Amino acid sequence: MIPDSLNLSPQDRSDEDRSNEMPVRTVIADDERLARQKLLILLESEPPVSVVAECQDGRQTVAAIRSFRPDLLLLDIQMPDLDGFQVLSELSEEEMPVVIFTTAFDQYAIRAFEANALDYLLKPFDRERLHQAVEKARSELRKARDRAITHRILNLLSQVRSVPRVVANPDARLVIKANGRVVFLDLENIEWVEAAANYVRLHVGKESYFFRETISRISERLDVNHFVRIHRSTIVNVDKIRELIPVNSGEYVVVLRSGKELSCSRGYRAALQEIVDKSS
Repeated sequence: MIPDSLNLSPQDRSDEDRSNEMPVRTVIADDERLARQKLLILLESEPPVSVVAECQDGRQTVAAIRSFRPDLLLLDIQMPDLDGFQVLSELSEEEMPVVIFTTAFDQYAIRAFEANALDYLLKPFDRERLHQAVEKARSELRKARDRAITHRILNLLSQVRSVPRVVANPDARLVIKANGRVVFLDLENIEWVEAAANYVRLHVGKESYFFRETISRISERLDVNHFVRIHRSTIVNVDKIRELIPVNSGEYVVVLRSGKELSCSRGYRAALQEIVDKSS
């Protein structure tokens, strides 16, 4: 089981999500200039949304998607050259952004969802209705990015385990004072570190050592090529990781070779990927 002390509070999760939010790169496609202007005004209150192109016909839309590779497409149906459905038929699966139809015609709704559109906004729609659609798109994009990053990290970890490891420097030791003793620990034997206020506990096999130190200070004394912080309260030896189990909202359960389960929060996932990249 994962200790409760390693779980983030709702506020911490919210702060991490905001700090890691990426702009939603968006293309607006509508043959009516006033409709495009209205969308631009409404989107000003939807940070972080970045409009990378405005298009007034189907051919322009296809070209813009291939040039800018947007995350989101706000797409009218009735346009010159190619209508909205023909635009989508021109795109490959790899080119396809998240699609939200914006139209004055309700008779195309079923066909739109059959084309895998995420939402269907019937003109005239207000700021709140657009906000709901953009939030839905943002959620889908997060899931897609999380799946891609998860897949990449798991593949890299698999590669790292298949490559013979260079034997660590036998002189690479950590000297600590714990329980009235001076202890010399080989860095390669440390599995993980947990923090509680101004104290840390080093887990080394079946032994653990509890002493006064901050997790930030102890991280400075560990080999940055082998140890990574996966949570504000946890540092782990990457060589001791057996597997990563994706869970909700881009987080992981990190399973060590010993069977110990640790929480890897979304905000520290990039650091784990970086150190695995260096090791592969």
